Amino acid sequence: MALLPEGFALPPLPYLLALLFALATVGFLLSRRSPPVTERLVLAATPWMVLGSALHVLYALETLPGPIRPLAGTPAVYLTVAVLAGATWLGATTTTRDTPTLLGAVGAAIFLPVVAAVAAVGVARGSLRLGPTVGILVGTGILAATGWLLLRRVRPGVSITGRIGALAVLGHALDGVSTAVGIDLLGFEERTPLSAAILEFSASLPTADLFGSGWLFVLVKLVVAGAVVALLTETVREAPTEGRLLLGFVAAVGLGPGVHNVLLFAVA
Repeated sequence: MALLPEGFALPPLPYLLALLFALATVGFLLSRRSPPVTERLVLAATPWMVLGSALHVLYALETLPGPIRPLAGTPAVYLTVAVLAGATWLGATTTTRDTPTLLGAVGAAIFLPVVAAVAAVGVARGSLRLGPTVGILVGTGILAATGWLLLRRVRPGVSITGRIGALAVLGHALDGVSTAVGIDLLGFEERTPLSAAILEFSASLPTADLFGSGWLFVLVKLVVAGAVVALLTETVREAPTEGRLLLGFVAAVGLGPGVHNVLLFAVA
């Protein structure tokens, strides 16, 4: 079985080298400055976590200008957003005491116009539909809240992860619900091999005729997300900087694909 998602391709060498150099430079400068990693800072990175999703939707819709397009493919878009977010974080540490506010504001200022551009493409093509989006968001909110409350009851120690832990559960709930809706109701196909294998197994179960194949994927996402948050509890307690960064990464891994699905399903 293939391990990489369909469409995974490195950008042209000049773009790849430039991205790697920029990422290494920003990472080095941040390591030298060692800015504090607070809960507010990780939460302020949320717009950046989902910016890559919106950019990649524009990439998939083939609406990005030629010079920018290689920066929004997979996996280049992750490097692109990491460089932009890291550079903004670095700049914020030198210009303001309220670094999280500036980081979040700049991320939102970039993310929102990109989302508007996605919606504009849907309007221009006559393909914009908000019904699936609303359904996905409502279902995600219910499942994420239920999952987080259940996790806190079973493992009270996860409370130390705070809003970042809740964000991680929310992100993976969004990915799971949006994938289930896309597969069972909208006719989309899963591009990630491991996820596709779970969906194929679920489709072979007797429950498929009644509940479709996506329910098992949603359950797996919630269980795995909850388990990872629980495992990182001690790390957050003993090494808060590393623990918060790891939780932020876990949140981004779920939130990014989930937002990508929501935007794509709304316009494709």
